[in-house]
Amino acid sequence: MSFLRRRSATPSGPDFDVLAMDPGDWPGDLGAGLLPAPDGSCQGVFLRYDLFGGRGTAMIIGNLPEGSPARDLGEGQVPFEVAQLLAALGNDEPVELLESEDVPVMHEDNLLIVRRLKFSEGRIACTQFDRSDGVLVTIAAWDRPITDDLYQLLKPLPAEMFQAG
Repeated sequence: MSFLRRRSATPSGPDFDVLAMDPGDWPGDLGAGLLPAPDGSCQGVFLRYDLFGGRGTAMIIGNLPEGSPARDLGEGQVPFEVAQLLAALGNDEPVELLESEDVPVMHEDNLLIVRRLKFSEGRIACTQFDRSDGVLVTIAAWDRPITDDLYQLLKPLPAEMFQAG
């Protein structure tokens, strides 16, 4: 994905492009969160999309760079984005990762190897792929399938969205 690149480091936002759906192109409410490290660097960005018209979060897209502690999962642990989705929905039932499958998907002119994750909670749809700049993108959705069409909506969001002040 050649259009993705590292940004110059700034203390007020992430130093990498955030790949997600532009909130102007998608209905519903959007919330964004940064995962700060003790040194002030950004260890990840996640965007929560409320597509249910005020009835709760339906999708979370996370961007976690290499070295982010949120990428370190124990045996059977769910990805950070799935945990955030369940917390946003108020679902505190235990959920386990059951299996994953690698599937090729086209994004513009690039071939992505997408991991489709299956969980003990069947209403969760989740996919992951690694970008060429080492950032792991995870898409977690509640009660909606993640189709190949969704990847065509993903694009880098403007850096200004993540600047403080």
